[in-house]
Amino acid sequence: MHRPLVITEDHALLDDLVRIAAAAGAQLDVAHAPAPARPFWNLAPLIAIGADQAEAVAATSPPSRDQVLLVTRDPDDPDTWRKCVAVGAQTVLTLPTDERRLVDRLADAMEPDPRSGSTICVIGGRGGAGASVLAACLALRASADHLRTLLVDADPLGGGIDALLGHEEAKGSRWGDLVAREGRISSSALQAALPAFGDLAVLSFHRGDVAPIPAQAMRSVLEAGRRGFDLVVVDLPRHLDPAATEALSRAKTTLAVAPADVRGILSTVQVLTEVRKHTLDVRAILRPGVLDDDLAMSSLGIPSAGNLPDQPRLTATLNRGELPRLGPRTVLGALCTSLLRDLLPAT
Repeated sequence: MHRPLVITEDHALLDDLVRIAAAAGAQLDVAHAPAPARPFWNLAPLIAIGADQAEAVAATSPPSRDQVLLVTRDPDDPDTWRKCVAVGAQTVLTLPTDERRLVDRLADAMEPDPRSGSTICVIGGRGGAGASVLAACLALRASADHLRTLLVDADPLGGGIDALLGHEEAKGSRWGDLVAREGRISSSALQAALPAFGDLAVLSFHRGDVAPIPAQAMRSVLEAGRRGFDLVVVDLPRHLDPAATEALSRAKTTLAVAPADVRGILSTVQVLTEVRKHTLDVRAILRPGVLDDDLAMSSLGIPSAGNLPDQPRLTATLNRGELPRLGPRTVLGALCTSLLRDLLPAT
């Protein structure tokens, strides 16, 4: 893969750019004048032109292209925007003020095969409603359909969604390895770090003591997931913490799993009161119970997305480290297929 190109003879500016590129996980090709840069002009994913070389670059009349930036360390230079137009740059970034923006631009440029994945959150209206099972099955069904899928465990006290999948011993990073990181995470680095099973990558918790996920860490993971995956499924805790509200704010759709009994519906209504403060599209997945479906749905006051059937031998299946069968002829498999068809953009 080609590297971003920097054209500058300003050594102080170059030092800044090399440091910023390292923060974005990128290495640079460097030219101190326009002539050595010419072979890289159409190949580099991004070009950063130092203000000191703007006039010289403009004099060569380089071909028009996107992803060209003018970088300066002088916010008071009255000629900055004239230089920007002259070199065909799309924007001016001033250091150190725009350092964060430049990290993001460089990281974006280095992403292979960028995607625009959808995020679906799943939350239980009551403990034991089956939200984690639905989240896992939805992710498994999507990955079986060759959608690149990221399953994110956002419940620190949920026991680990990797254990639900029967892969608690799988090698790879967990939340504890990621929360200390600040800023952006490359989608390719995230995929390489996580346990993966075919087209499914899983982010769960370590066993033992767990710390809450900082909202910034959740934001970085979900942004990387959006860029690197077709679908991100987030299994949320019922008691919303800052990381959970961050996930909700980025969700295309949130599925609330509600048992159709009196306590189940009352509990789900309380959960929905908090959930709807942070996201717009919330739909119900109803579990069978003593209440009539129409009565249960009218009490919830949100649209129905389907019914989650009971699995008579579910407990024994999960304790063996297995999940229910998800074939297209099974009720649960058909539900997941229907949800994916309704919630994801047509390809």
